Amino acid sequence: MKPFSFESTFESKESGARLGVIHTPHGDIETPAFVPCGTQASVKSLTPEEVKDLGTHLYFVNTYHMYLRPGIEVIKKMGGLHNFMHWDRPLITDSGGFQVFSLAKTAPGRHTFSSTVVTQDLPAGSSSVPGYWTTVDRPAALVLRSRRRRRITRNSLSVGGYAETSMPTSGDKDTEPESKKPQLVKISDDGVEFRSHWDGSKHIFTPESSMGWQWDLGADIHIAFDDCTPYPVTHEKAQASLDRTHAWAVRSLKAHRKLSFRPPSRNLEKITWIPGQARDDKGSPYQALYGSVQGSVYEDLRKKSARFISRMDFDGFAIGGVSVGESKKEMESAMNWVVPLLPNDKPRHLLGVGEVDDIFALVAAGIDTFDCVQPTRLARMGWLLVRPEVSPTFTYDITKAVNAADVRAVDVSCTCYTCRTFTKAYVHHLFHVRELLGYRLATIHNIHFMHALVLEIRDAIKRNQFLDLRRRWLYNR
Repeated sequence: MKPFSFESTFESKESGARLGVIHTPHGDIETPAFVPCGTQASVKSLTPEEVKDLGTHLYFVNTYHMYLRPGIEVIKKMGGLHNFMHWDRPLITDSGGFQVFSLAKTAPGRHTFSSTVVTQDLPAGSSSVPGYWTTVDRPAALVLRSRRRRRITRNSLSVGGYAETSMPTSGDKDTEPESKKPQLVKISDDGVEFRSHWDGSKHIFTPESSMGWQWDLGADIHIAFDDCTPYPVTHEKAQASLDRTHAWAVRSLKAHRKLSFRPPSRNLEKITWIPGQARDDKGSPYQALYGSVQGSVYEDLRKKSARFISRMDFDGFAIGGVSVGESKKEMESAMNWVVPLLPNDKPRHLLGVGEVDDIFALVAAGIDTFDCVQPTRLARMGWLLVRPEVSPTFTYDITKAVNAADVRAVDVSCTCYTCRTFTKAYVHHLFHVRELLGYRLATIHNIHFMHALVLEIRDAIKRNQFLDLRRRWLYNR
């Protein structure tokens, strides 16, 4: 068996759902699987041992953030991400493209809460841009309150250390000419030039550099560099973006193969590419590469991308450009257009999706793994994920005053450490006085919830009762 491979173990008779195992050098991943995001090589407030004990098989780390801080060379010195993080299970890194493109203005009157970004390149004496908020414009408490009750999408991902969502202004239309706004990203066919959200320094990402940095990080799974298409977008612009993604896919795969060459001492047959083989004399484990499927909300483009990428020698496939502002119906349509055109013998990953109803949709479409920041981010805001019997919205606001003297657990049916040990009153108190333990307990609960839900889904698929489970979760609320 190759060091990296996918094994489909069961296919549902009632939907596109399937069970499987992704084999990697650092262990197996049972699918379907939820993948927590450790943006800065950490699931905020939890130790790696806690993340593992909660049932995590695969962990997502952002290349963009690792490149800027602490830097690729520091992680190389530590022997790669696994050693740096003290994580001995599989890791997946993205290409860095999404975070880079997030620096660009995606819509009038929207921007991330990062004063470093917003004020970069502004005229002398200016502290803000018309139509944009900065962290100095709004008190922290107001920013925190305004983040609540918003659906978290890929568009609301932070590129800053503490910025967590994009927010519109009070409704004023943005009339400033584009040419006068601060330009943080320049996109060309060669790659992307951008300014760091930390210090404004200039950097360039290309397919070749992204592949090189991901190899240096040493994750088990990499993602090809792609052009993350914004939403909304015209068909013409989506087509141009897709053409760039496909050109970059070719370059990414070429760079990946070059990085996978075995030196002459281990390549007496002079074979330059052997998938699944170690890449050097030190026996470094094989690192897989997923191709990225784009195409926005257009059926012809999504199918075109699926056919193009699936013909290439990728180890798996990532579906990108979803949950960036489009409707749930549009997102589901994109999956249903793409998945049937992908090979059955390779894994499929959906980028940045993880709301409860979305999970049932993506599993039904045949997705194997999915990552999302929502569970951990909601936890830090005091929103706990719960079963439909507790709340039809699957969320429970522990910060509400009604919890102040409630001696019950958040969810009496939950077996996580938080629900087994503490009352609603105590967790409410922690958030009320802003004790860090509150964020930890909420995060433990939400990650446990996600893994427990996926485990329940896997069991239902095996018993051919997935659709019945979906009805009970989504329609009997």
